[in-house]
Amino acid sequence: MKLEHFTLMSALVVSALTLSALMLSVGAWAREVDVAKHVDQRFERYSTLAKDIWDYAELGYLEEKSSKRLQQELKREGFKVKTRVAEIPTAFVASFGRGRPVIGILAEFDALPGLSQDAVPNRSPLVADGPGHACGHHLFGSASVAGAIAVKGWLEAGGHEGTVRLYGTPAEEGGSGKVYITRAGAFDDVDIVIHWHPSDRNRVNYRTSTANKSGRFQFHGLAAHAAAAPDRGRSALDGVEAMNYMVNMMREHMPSDARIHYVITDGGDAPNIVPEFAEVYYYVRHTDIEVAKALFERVVKAAEGAARGTGTTMDYEVMHGNYPVLPNETLARLVDAKLHQLGGFEYTRDETEFARKIRETLIGVRLELGSHREIQPMEFRRGMGSTDVGDVSWMVPTIGLGTATWVPGTPAHSWQAVAAGGMSIGFKGMALAAKAIALTAVDLFEQPEIIEAAREEFEKRRGADFEYRALLGDRDPPLDYRL
Repeated sequence: MKLEHFTLMSALVVSALTLSALMLSVGAWAREVDVAKHVDQRFERYSTLAKDIWDYAELGYLEEKSSKRLQQELKREGFKVKTRVAEIPTAFVASFGRGRPVIGILAEFDALPGLSQDAVPNRSPLVADGPGHACGHHLFGSASVAGAIAVKGWLEAGGHEGTVRLYGTPAEEGGSGKVYITRAGAFDDVDIVIHWHPSDRNRVNYRTSTANKSGRFQFHGLAAHAAAAPDRGRSALDGVEAMNYMVNMMREHMPSDARIHYVITDGGDAPNIVPEFAEVYYYVRHTDIEVAKALFERVVKAAEGAARGTGTTMDYEVMHGNYPVLPNETLARLVDAKLHQLGGFEYTRDETEFARKIRETLIGVRLELGSHREIQPMEFRRGMGSTDVGDVSWMVPTIGLGTATWVPGTPAHSWQAVAAGGMSIGFKGMALAAKAIALTAVDLFEQPEIIEAAREEFEKRRGADFEYRALLGDRDPPLDYRL
């Protein structure tokens, strides 16, 4: 045989073997929808990722280590990462693929103040008054990254058209990070957004939430000796207390499903000094955006009246504002099907003992131990909480889910949530979320008719005349709000 014929035959054999290997790879992904298997095979890796971020426990807009750690994981897998999105140092967008559809996945990673806790079933702070992941955002970010990487593997192995895009969104806890990212146009070309949240149960989040507008009200008075010369002082704290009294009187004359809550963040320095400065921080919530805005304006008027009545001056700063989540039944049914396909998960003997001890510390438990094995039925709910996912959901069809990363019956924003989120119970729930996200995304890539139906429903719910205006106005991100 001539050399050139041998070379040609060798090339054909190599090509055939390469094609065969590729077909086996494609077949493996397609045969078992191996995005789920992909997550299971990397369980330890993603558990380590989540535990690292749990250890960092960084507050909103200060999540430098957490953001960098998630970015490193994505870059390692070939994602292109854009940083400082919307001029936020810890916000990023990581993309893989080409063309449409574009499927976005949200990833949070901020902790809460004052809830430091070891991964043990009794109250045991690691750092006195330190932050902790009491809302499970370390799991949120890690599962979303795991899901995005699994989808990337599926796109790559099959040569599929489409783009998976992971949004690293900081400061969900009161910082409205996603609102600034939305306002900057980062979701304008996205077809569907998927998100999830740690929970004490497994179910699709087919629900709405409340719009939320918040503000810090600062009163300025005149300092004086509280005993020797009280007539020469004007108390900023009086202004705060007068405002609070008037707002509390409002409660009789506002919708019963509205919520207003506040904390006095600064009430003065010492009892014998007429306070020169005082501050109160308010949240105003309602399911209707316009009602929330109108109630907030009434709170502002109460503050203005309090200042006039106490001889002080007042200024205020809008801190954050979130839209209510716009539900989408089309997407909810898809995610519900994926969760039922996957099912729940089991506890080991040690995990069961941990869970029992946690439940002894809870009040008003409404969910049985063992429900982590089940998928809760899909039903529409009106949630009273708020999230900056709401703004995203008014710009692009959006769907979420929850998994049992906490012991059944555990409330969010509790030390018990921190404890379970730092050990294997949390990591198992995280893996279930990652698989559900990935399977949902694959179905969306393969069935564009679902995207079309979700978009049609989205347009009907949102209304033809909708124009997005952020509730927080044109203010810059409050990067120092946790300092």
